[in-house]
Amino acid sequence: RKMYQEKLNKELNVDCPKTFNEKLQWLKLYNRRPEYTVMADKYAVKKYVSDKIGSEYVVPLLGAWEDFDNIDFSALPEQFVLKCNHDCGSIIICRDKRTFDINAARKKLTKGLKRNYYWESREWPYKDIPPKIIAEEYLGNDDGKLPIDYKFYCFDGEPKIMFIASNRGKDTKHDFYDMKFNHLDIIYRKPNASTLPEKPRDFEKMQSLAAILSKGIPFVRIDFYSVNEQIYFGEYTFFPAGGGAPFVPEQWDDILGGWLNLPEKYR
Repeated sequence: RKMYQEKLNKELNVDCPKTFNEKLQWLKLYNRRPEYTVMADKYAVKKYVSDKIGSEYVVPLLGAWEDFDNIDFSALPEQFVLKCNHDCGSIIICRDKRTFDINAARKKLTKGLKRNYYWESREWPYKDIPPKIIAEEYLGNDDGKLPIDYKFYCFDGEPKIMFIASNRGKDTKHDFYDMKFNHLDIIYRKPNASTLPEKPRDFEKMQSLAAILSKGIPFVRIDFYSVNEQIYFGEYTFFPAGGGAPFVPEQWDDILGGWLNLPEKYR
């Protein structure tokens, strides 16, 4: 309640939630399905997603370790990505192993291993994930830029809207679209891009994969990358921004809240 008040400048009505952000708080409290912990685990989710839609959509794993000093960097390729499996933000991108700062990576990832992301906004699926550092294959487009991120908001297995995170790593922009790829008048966390992203060729395929991965879940955001026309699963996100980011215009908090049907057995 205090977090919600601080971030959104309004009281949380968790007893009779109406808005999207309110309902996310309700789901934190009452929708405790144990498989969500597997789905939030960036290591364990790879097998889960492979079983659901096929291993070709999973970013190849190069290794997993419980201690940074166990990583054999000589066995890794010239380009790779390191991240913790149990949090958000502890990611290291290596584009050239010859100039890679191992000490800076050690400091960041060792700190990440000790962090329990649950405590920041009570996103409970993260609480019991066994912490690891994982290495993944580097995904880069032919132009050398980081891949564009496509994030689908899915309600009971139906993708309703999505946003594109472009210019990632520099001055990230967010642009929302409906499922016919019409641009929507929404500002959420980041400004819109001055030049709107183009519709990806595999947009409809990403929609269908998002529907499969989100089936039976009241709400989840399914993220994908598209690299040289190959789709890769990104992650499951059950509580975007912890349910603490405003929509502009505010009516979108109500619209998304109307799409989110809370499970009957808990009401």
